[in-house]
Amino acid sequence: MDILHDALGFAARGFIVFATIALTVLFCVAVLRRRRPRGSWLHVKPLNKQIEALGDALRGNLMKRRELRRLRRKRKKVDAGRPNVFVLDFKGDLFATAVRNLREEVTAITAVAGKGDEVVVRLESAGGAVPHYGLAAAQLMRVRDKSIKLTVCIDRVAASGGYMMACVADAVVAAPFAIIGSIGVVAQVPNFHRLLKKHDVDFQEMTAGEFKRTVSVFGEITERGRKKFQEELEDTHSLFKQFVKAHRPKLDLDQVATGEHWLARRGLELGLVDQLRT
Repeated sequence: MDILHDALGFAARGFIVFATIALTVLFCVAVLRRRRPRGSWLHVKPLNKQIEALGDALRGNLMKRRELRRLRRKRKKVDAGRPNVFVLDFKGDLFATAVRNLREEVTAITAVAGKGDEVVVRLESAGGAVPHYGLAAAQLMRVRDKSIKLTVCIDRVAASGGYMMACVADAVVAAPFAIIGSIGVVAQVPNFHRLLKKHDVDFQEMTAGEFKRTVSVFGEITERGRKKFQEELEDTHSLFKQFVKAHRPKLDLDQVATGEHWLARRGLELGLVDQLRT
């Protein structure tokens, strides 16, 4: 009886400690949420100052102090009349989740950009889901619609959905060995129907509409369903090609829209990129 009493007492004390910690954590979370700034916000970093600081670190050992001060005063006068270059980073995943930030950045830039200003997007993406990358490309089209010069820079890869975004730009600049292209559509669907059948497991899938489910992970894939699914892929590919052609009309789609990818050195010859540079 004493053992049971001690166990209950220990459990009660443990529960009190746990509840106290949980309430403390919840209180901290509530305070942090209350302090979080409302609405959208952006982190803006003046890159020219960062680049100048790197150069000045070396100039400090090569120039006299008076000469360096004179250079800095001259630089301030020149900077006053320069147009702005807005540099954005987009690192894409399968569902282009970075489009959330891109949308806010484009909204801010289009609200303040003046004559002669430019947007540079440092893009890295191997593509992903069609609707998501279509939305990302549409965000870049907003820049073009405002008559703001748009340049896309590619250091590593802009393929498939990534190239869908890149082709919107006035100029596509790529590192010589960056991966470019892959203007195609792919869909991979595993099917476990025969495995389930082997183990006497029935899978029932109810649909309304002849082509509501053309292919299924667990249901039997019919030849009619497979054919319809292929037609949908071909239609998506056709729309992809039309989109690319609209923005880069000089491209030979029969040559570049085969789903292949190239290194940027070849991409320059094919017209997929405009300049090789890092």
